[in-house]
Amino acid sequence: MSGKPTFTPDLSSGTDRREAVLLQFAKWPEKGRVKTRLIPALGAEGALNAHLQLTSAVLVQLATTGLPLEFWWDRSLSAVPPAARELVHALDQRAVVQNVQQGQDLGARMAHVLAHGLRRYRKAIIVGSDCPSVDADYVREAIAALDTVDVVLGPSDDGGFVLIGARSVAPGMLDRVVWGAPGALAQTLERLATSGLSSRLLEPRWDVDEPLDWQRYLNR
Repeated sequence: MSGKPTFTPDLSSGTDRREAVLLQFAKWPEKGRVKTRLIPALGAEGALNAHLQLTSAVLVQLATTGLPLEFWWDRSLSAVPPAARELVHALDQRAVVQNVQQGQDLGARMAHVLAHGLRRYRKAIIVGSDCPSVDADYVREAIAALDTVDVVLGPSDDGGFVLIGARSVAPGMLDRVVWGAPGALAQTLERLATSGLSSRLLEPRWDVDEPLDWQRYLNR
């Protein structure tokens, strides 16, 4: 144990004692800025459409859990991009709260959003919008795992993870991780241990980064 302070929500006088909140991360859909590794196979327009399809698929699967759901965009924009209008309308129709991520890198953003969720819920779960393998049962497994550990991770086939959930957070818990690299999961586990947080891994799942991943999604 590092002795660093951790944050565990005190709900003894809280107004919302619900067990968990789901937090979907997404990039604003703009051609040439999303699913760039699919562009050689699909073109910029095709990659944009793939991004929209994946984001909507994850949204629907998370909504089927019946748990509170929040949608976290990658950055603040002055206006909704045309390609995002249908998606934003769907979020509004579902009364999904939309927020903007904050932080210098993905680790800081995830830590911030987890802490934000834990101010109102016992557990907080982040899922990326390119992770259609995360279904309702997988989310429930993650929530159950948080009964016994501080952080739960859903490993991905490429060395990262498709899901991260927490019941406690600590300063720097996701610092100095090389995101998008094959060793991201291993580095994350090291950082969590250094921060004094216990963790558990679920069964591996897959996300969509490369053309073969996209084909896997279409064939499933």
